[in-house]
Amino acid sequence: MATIEPGTEAPAFSLPDQDGNTVSLGDFTGQRVLVYFYPKDDTPGCTKEACQFNDNLAAFESAGVPVLGVSPDAAASHVRFRDKYGLRLQLLSDPGHAAMESYGAWGEKTSYGKTTTGVIRSTFLIDEQGKVARVWSNVKADGHATRVLAEL
Repeated sequence: MATIEPGTEAPAFSLPDQDGNTVSLGDFTGQRVLVYFYPKDDTPGCTKEACQFNDNLAAFESAGVPVLGVSPDAAASHVRFRDKYGLRLQLLSDPGHAAMESYGAWGEKTSYGKTTTGVIRSTFLIDEQGKVARVWSNVKADGHATRVLAEL
């Protein structure tokens, strides 16, 4: 599992969003962007995290920071998730985990005493030059969006 440190070049990615459009990290050159990795659409923690990012989306946008959510789920799942909760942020599909692995957001984790392989809930602030400015690893879903916003 790769460990991404602030100041390093952010791994490039091109992933489909919920509407089938390809979104690449390079699309955000010249501006900051927040990329958060989450395990699964419409599960309690992930829903709380997505809704809190969504509730704060105007504040992120006024800070000039678009928010991208990335999970292994397919676009159709993202559409249902977006529609069910009125989400306005872009949700990207990484079913092969390539982007997640390059960011160190896929690997072994322990949950309820059991070791599994999966998404390690993580968030990355990428700066205008495409470098990692800030990393939040193994985050707790509830309240995370507010903590990230406070640090911007």
